[in-house]
Amino acid sequence: MNRKVVSLILTAAMAATLLSGCGSSSSGSAGSAKTDAGSSTTSTESAAPAATEAATQKEAAEDLTGIDAIIAQAQTMSAEDLYKKAIEESNGKTFYGVGNSSRGKTALPLFIDHLKTIDPGYNMEFEWQQPKNNKIFEQLSADSLKDTGTFAMTLIQDGNQIQTKMVDTGILKTYIPKEWAEANGTTADAYDGFLPLQTLNKVFMFNNTGSTKYTNCWDFIYKDQHPLYMDIDSELVGKNFLYMLTEDKYADMLKAAYDKLDEEHKAYFDPVIKELSQDAEDFGLGENGAYALAWIKLWVENYNAQTDDGPICNTLVDKSAKDQAGLLVYSKLRSVEESATVSVNNITVAAYQDGYTGIGGYGYCHYLFLTKNSPLPWTACAFIQYMTCTVDGFSAWGKDMGGYSANPEVAKQTEETYHHQTGGQDESGKDVYPAKDDRGYDWWTTTGELVLEDPQYCADAAFGVGSWIETLTKYADASK
Repeated sequence: MNRKVVSLILTAAMAATLLSGCGSSSSGSAGSAKTDAGSSTTSTESAAPAATEAATQKEAAEDLTGIDAIIAQAQTMSAEDLYKKAIEESNGKTFYGVGNSSRGKTALPLFIDHLKTIDPGYNMEFEWQQPKNNKIFEQLSADSLKDTGTFAMTLIQDGNQIQTKMVDTGILKTYIPKEWAEANGTTADAYDGFLPLQTLNKVFMFNNTGSTKYTNCWDFIYKDQHPLYMDIDSELVGKNFLYMLTEDKYADMLKAAYDKLDEEHKAYFDPVIKELSQDAEDFGLGENGAYALAWIKLWVENYNAQTDDGPICNTLVDKSAKDQAGLLVYSKLRSVEESATVSVNNITVAAYQDGYTGIGGYGYCHYLFLTKNSPLPWTACAFIQYMTCTVDGFSAWGKDMGGYSANPEVAKQTEETYHHQTGGQDESGKDVYPAKDDRGYDWWTTTGELVLEDPQYCADAAFGVGSWIETLTKYADASK
């Protein structure tokens, strides 16, 4: 059930404060639900209030209709019962999904096979679409105008646009699987936010065959640096990364990293920081907002725009790319083919260095939603449950490093299955490719200082900071 719908219905009846999670402005990350969602109430003293709250929620659910009523019911159901409803609804039909990740096409056959273990006679056809160039929002918007839509559900990224174009408009509906909520120490009705399938990370890397050192996040925007980066107009989650830098937590990280620079580096950055002090105040940013704006300005004006992370990876792992750096999806290292001139060992993951200071990259989520006019809502809920609550369901994404399930139990089992933390080791245990030893979500979001997308913050920042970044982009394009 959409958390906003729930809160409107229950406001008069409930005094308890809903817990925050992915998609709330106080949340660090969608993927951090396991630490932010809170814990279930178990004490004897709270048993009566809990029962009262459950009764109130049940009454509220009974007032719902259509897709909202189905979601409300699904959120109370076990996986077994949900799968039975899916079989009843979709046997002999075709399931249409749309997503930013092509791997939905890999997960769907596994889901169908799982349902066949319950009912051997079950059969469902499927089609999975992956629109390019940000067309997924247009496609979902157009489909929402139908009485019954084509798409049953979506896997989608870019928290800013999801918030403003999809959720605030009611086009997409959040369903929280019962088992997912329990694994995160909360309940479906208490969780406030979008449902993340996973957090992916883009990290700073550099070619280590030259002499240039990158030991501080400010080094990537120092004079004469032009790091490779997927253009923010090609992949808008990259723009969300820049928005998030202005949030107090990350602006403070940038200031702490700046403080550790030598005087020569500080002298280079100081005029830009001073120039942007008034802008930071005008945008209502915190005390270190000018440091964030300075980093953003120098990044936007100097990065080497690319159309995809694949070519960036291919460039950086080649010996010929001496001293070049980039910010790219960590999992791209999985597909590097070793040769005399190309090797994963030609690059260094910046944050893995002893003594590295500052942000190590950024993390964004793939979120799962039902469409408001889903033709197969029970099946969509069951598929979402399967992807978020089982290792097999998450395997299409979990088999690669750099993608972390937002279900702590699935995340643990995924690591036990695929051993990403020792991904660079050979069969004898020798660490052949240290850059492929994924240190995991907990490390990246603490020691690694990963900047985590918050959809609501990005939506709020898009008007002021976003418009300012647009002017920087136009100026940078004109000067190149």
